[in-house]
This record gives sequence, C-alpha cells and structure tokens, in this order.
Amino acid sequence: MTPAQQVQCQTTLTRAHKEFGKSLNSYAFSKVHDSSTSEDLVQDTFIKTWGYLVKGGKIDVMKAFLYHVLNNLIVDKYRKHKTASLDTMLEKGFEPSVDHSERLFNTLEGKAVVLLIRHLPEKYQRVMKMRYEQDLSLKEISAVTGQTRNTVAVQMHRGLRQLKGLYREAEQAVI
Repeated sequence: MTPAQQVQCQTTLTRAHKEFGKSLNSYAFSKVHDSSTSEDLVQDTFIKTWGYLVKGGKIDVMKAFLYHVLNNLIVDKYRKHKTASLDTMLEKGFEPSVDHSERLFNTLEGKAVVLLIRHLPEKYQRVMKMRYEQDLSLKEISAVTGQTRNTVAVQMHRGLRQLKGLYREAEQAVI
C-alpha cells in the first residue's frame, strides 16, 4: 500500500468514525446491553474495516459495511462460550458437589447384565460377549465368526431381546 493510499484510507475511516461512530455504538449497546462491550465491538469494527481497506478491499457503501461487520462481531460475541471464574461463582454461593451414585449404579447394573449373558443360548451368548465384553463392532464380529453382518445383527437383536427378558425376571425376583 502506498503512502497516498494509506492517507486516503485513514481519512475515509476517520470520516466514517465521525459520521457513524455514535449510531454504531448505540446499535451495539441495544444488542449486548453493556456499554464497555459495545464500545469494544465498535472499535473492533473499525479495526477490521481498516484491515480490509489495507488489504485492498473496496467498500461501496461505508455505513452498510460497518453495520455488517458489527453484526458479525455481535454474533461472534454471543457464540463464544462464556466462562465464569470459579472464585466469582464461590462468592455467589455456588458449592461444587460430586455425585457418583448414578455412575456407580450404572456400573453395577452393567455388571449384572454381563453376568446374565451366561444364561443366553450359546449362539447369542458368543456374539453378545464379543460385542459388550470385548467391544467389537458388527464387522469385526462377522469376521471372527465367519457369518455375515446381517446374521450377526439379527443374533445381537434376538440376544438383546432375551437379555431384557432375563433382566426383568431378575429384577422381579429381587423385588
């Protein structure tokens, strides 16, 4: 960029700031409801516009361009994950607690179901063990057993149906 072009960009941006700065700021404030954030967004708008001009970009309508950039920055602001300081949260009364009871319950229930697999017929027992104990995919199970994926999927489905029945029976026996 030549010095003459740089001076032209500076005057264009200075004129735009004088003409549209206040209206951009009030627009940003109406969207984010925080004066310091809205001022930062407007500043970022002009910085991005400057960068665009320096790269040789052409702007036909300055006001429309500025509002477009500002809208994109506002959207980006809302999309960002808002983080809160743990100290701030503790001051407001937040007390973190750890509850592992559901995880423990799921683990115990899973172990009980794995034990019930032993009560299935052999052909279902074999594929169920491979799937849930060894964590093999249907493709891997079909390669090991020499059966088609469809056959393995049918055996899995039927085995699960029988396993659910066994689980319900075991649950009723406990109650």
